[in-house]
Amino acid sequence: MPRISINYSPNFSTQKRIRQNIKFVIFHYTGMLNENRAIDRLTNVNSKVSCHYFIKRNGEIVLLVPELYTAWHAGKSYWKNYKSINHYSIGIEIQNKGHKIDYQNFSKLQIKGIINLSKKLKKKFNINKKNFLGHSDIAYNRKDDPGEKFPWKKLSKYQIGTWHNLNHKKLEKLRKLSVNIKEKLEFFKNLNKIGYLKTKISNNQKKLIKSFQRRYRQELINGKIDQECLKIAEKISKS
Repeated sequence: MPRISINYSPNFSTQKRIRQNIKFVIFHYTGMLNENRAIDRLTNVNSKVSCHYFIKRNGEIVLLVPELYTAWHAGKSYWKNYKSINHYSIGIEIQNKGHKIDYQNFSKLQIKGIINLSKKLKKKFNINKKNFLGHSDIAYNRKDDPGEKFPWKKLSKYQIGTWHNLNHKKLEKLRKLSVNIKEKLEFFKNLNKIGYLKTKISNNQKKLIKSFQRRYRQELINGKIDQECLKIAEKISKS
């Protein structure tokens, strides 16, 4: 575990949390041009945003808000029966320019830092592997991060987040094969079982599908349900 430096942000809720109430770890990318701008924003009192940890491109980890205080990273968010995920989570911002500027692969040193920090937090707060989530999981109607280049499959090997053990070649054969109305309803039912918030608005449904794809079917993000997505959702909902 690399040394953790400190650069405290003023943007947090001053009431201390009960350790047992920390249930989630939420991953974000900064969506900022560089690390200096990202840290400036996360520590600027006027921005009203922050996180607990920031991971630089070289893997260095910076503590911005102590774990037992609520950082302002998730915004309006939902997962299963939880609302306002800020209250129950630790937020990790990872430097990446993001989709709107120049979405990058996460560096090997960043991934190493993500794994080491996540293992530490998992043990310290007894966090269920299913509760390591992306910002787009808990706020799919407005967020895309950490995106389809985030290494969820690799992290799952360390019991960080969920993945599936379905055969990749068999899944590829199901890609773009259409689903019927009953299967479509089953897909959304399974997403709700996984933890995603229900939605009835067609535009939000497309965003929800994309969020699921960025997490579990990262090779094609088109917002369309196919037999591959159906199979993966069914598998994850039972894991």
